[in-house]
Amino acid sequence: MSNGTWSIQYGRDDIVFDVLFVKRKSMEVAVHPDSSVVIKAPIGTATDEIEKRVLKRARWIRKQLAYFGQFHPRTPQHRYIGGESHLYLGRQYRLKLIEGDSGEVKLSRGYFWITCKNKSDPKKIKNLLDSWYLAKAREKFIDSFDRCWPNFERLDLAYPRIQIRRMKTRWGSLSHSGTLTLNVSLIRAPRECIDYVITHELCHLKYHDHSPDFYKLLDKVMPDWERRKHKLELALI
Repeated sequence: MSNGTWSIQYGRDDIVFDVLFVKRKSMEVAVHPDSSVVIKAPIGTATDEIEKRVLKRARWIRKQLAYFGQFHPRTPQHRYIGGESHLYLGRQYRLKLIEGDSGEVKLSRGYFWITCKNKSDPKKIKNLLDSWYLAKAREKFIDSFDRCWPNFERLDLAYPRIQIRRMKTRWGSLSHSGTLTLNVSLIRAPRECIDYVITHELCHLKYHDHSPDFYKLLDKVMPDWERRKHKLELALI
């Protein structure tokens, strides 16, 4: 039996969920902010046992999906026009578009001041703002890492390589080779939320899964991580 995506009918709806078979003693049912439903089951668990557990938790699953779903329409699709609001480090800033040759972005007095040859071209405005976000991410993520790393130095762990790129469904990840990858969009979140994501991933240097030992370490190095995680979900979902 292998990992995969399953579905089961509940009332008039289908509940779609991912099943992961892992080394653990009990089954875990989780609903994530991106509306994915993940079941972690002990290796060898029978199909009907997993389906029974999902049906038993179906009302709770739908309630969680509805909770996270309420935030989805909150942030409209960006059009990159003057007056539109964009996030940076947890704060909203409005766009001020200026016709000019320089092609630059400056943050000042509560606004993104964007100079562009054709300020009515949303694609060019988006490209300029995306480049600015990437440059800031390289700077601010290193600052955040430097704040978080001292909690792990005494554990005699290998210093990770850091890379930044766009990811569709994750804020961060840690490869088996020790590369810490951060989503450039995380630059929109408050600093304390960036610190949470980096700390979470650094805990994977010691424990590669989400075992009790992993959470014990996370609790120790960042006792308020759950509050930060919730703040991140509300800010950027």
